[in-house]
Amino acid sequence: LHMGKTMKEDLTVVVKYIKQLYPPEFNVFSTYAELYHNYFASQAKKNAESHLEDKDIYLLLSWVHNIYPKDMRKDHVLAEELEKVKLGSLLPSSLSKELEKKYLDSEEATIKNSLSKCLDKEIQRWKEDKEPEKLNGHFQSELLAIFVIQSIYSGQKRAKDISAAVGEELSYRLSKELPAFLKSYKDTFEDFKEKSKKHRYYKPILIANINNCWNFR
Repeated sequence: LHMGKTMKEDLTVVVKYIKQLYPPEFNVFSTYAELYHNYFASQAKKNAESHLEDKDIYLLLSWVHNIYPKDMRKDHVLAEELEKVKLGSLLPSSLSKELEKKYLDSEEATIKNSLSKCLDKEIQRWKEDKEPEKLNGHFQSELLAIFVIQSIYSGQKRAKDISAAVGEELSYRLSKELPAFLKSYKDTFEDFKEKSKKHRYYKPILIANINNCWNFR
């Protein structure tokens, strides 16, 4: 981020004060921009090829796809000049795709694990000798639905913040994950219905979960 700020400030100086001191054929701005870009690209490639933690992969992809290109173009003067230079991406396409796959695999696994843990907690609540809470006079078990929806939405937003394409890919993956989760929920609920008929709050728990299903629609 610091290097990006320095590049932006330096290129602004080049555009406003240095460029006009040289003949057009010297391509002063292009020379400065390409030198900075090539240095950033070498650093990004070096980082991408090292062992990165999941959070570092996210930061690098965000920088490459989003922060770096967009921040450089916030200044309309720089945006016009950069449009002429056509610097391209900081990472080779193959390396970028490799990092994206690692990020998507990790994010999908993290969300899947979170949903599984949430369902386990819900099942544990069914086993407790405790009546489900009421919302607007009706038994509800809405924490499960809220957590599931928030987990998926947050994951989609994080991915979309990298790029639209990464966001779409994660949404596609999660569109398959949600039905699998709902099937697990249904199967465990059916198991509870069959094996827990003597539970003190059997009927309220059934009603709460039936009402809860509406939150997933």
